[in-house]
Amino acid sequence: MARILEAKSLNVTYQNKRQSVFATVDASFELDAGDSMGIVGESGSGKSTMAMGLLRLLPERTAKVEGQAVFMGRDLFTMTKAELDAIRWKNLSVVFQKSMNSFSPVHRIGDQIEDIYRIHEPLATKEEVRARAARMLQMVNLNDRVHKLYPHEMSGGMLQRVTIAVSLLHEPDLLIMDEATTALDVVTQGQILSELKKMEAELKTSRIIITHDMSVVAASCNKIIVMYAGNIVERGPVSTVMGSPSHPYTHGLLQSFPPLKGERVVLKSIPGFLPDLSVRHPGCVFASRCQHAEARCHKEKPAEIDMGSEHHVSCHLVKGGLSL
Repeated sequence: MARILEAKSLNVTYQNKRQSVFATVDASFELDAGDSMGIVGESGSGKSTMAMGLLRLLPERTAKVEGQAVFMGRDLFTMTKAELDAIRWKNLSVVFQKSMNSFSPVHRIGDQIEDIYRIHEPLATKEEVRARAARMLQMVNLNDRVHKLYPHEMSGGMLQRVTIAVSLLHEPDLLIMDEATTALDVVTQGQILSELKKMEAELKTSRIIITHDMSVVAASCNKIIVMYAGNIVERGPVSTVMGSPSHPYTHGLLQSFPPLKGERVVLKSIPGFLPDLSVRHPGCVFASRCQHAEARCHKEKPAEIDMGSEHHVSCHLVKGGLSL
């Protein structure tokens, strides 16, 4: 299967006059065409930063991005602005967290959708634009009356659905969704995820979804990346990582989330807090919160271990036979 995206040693550092914050550290992963990947981790883990860094949407004045991001055979970091503009929305699209910030408050939704569509289809007639928009809006369970509404006349959930519809106007090769279903009720969320999976199968569209909801990843993704304090600590097939996690942090996340099936269990939180990201930690970034940590965990950064079947984990204790 053709590879659509490959990130290599991606580093994102936020900088000001006083200090640097290492938000993403040496992140590497791959995504194949037609595949879907979920990125999970608690707030502050670097999920959104990694995605926005890949897309070159972080402010250059305060964010330093290093590494490679090869999309469809081309490095996004070496593209000119004109080259990036040519692929945005058409080949590479994104749904942001805060839907209210995605729309002009003084223009109707229909006019804004038309403007976005005409970026890559300037000669399209109003009828063609309307038909295309109607199809995408129907997919996210909205009807034609939305065209005449202003953003303030819609709920946050409705606006979030419009942003998802807009991102799909040009049937992109890769769709990145940053907490895109958070504001939706579970019924609509399920409908949208189901439709996205159908579209991916038909058009070979790939998807990356950033979320706190493990059930979203379990229900709609084939691959998963687990991030902690800017580091990828475990990645691989969803069935493998969620079925038998190898990293203590992944295990802790799953213990803090109610199971979808089976008997009720007592949920457990992960004690402690994220480490200071303005400090370069010599060992494992999770060591201070890990109940299995040994002396070397605080001193040596673990290398990523290939567990086979595309499953990778960064933990000293895995080789030692850690049983979770």
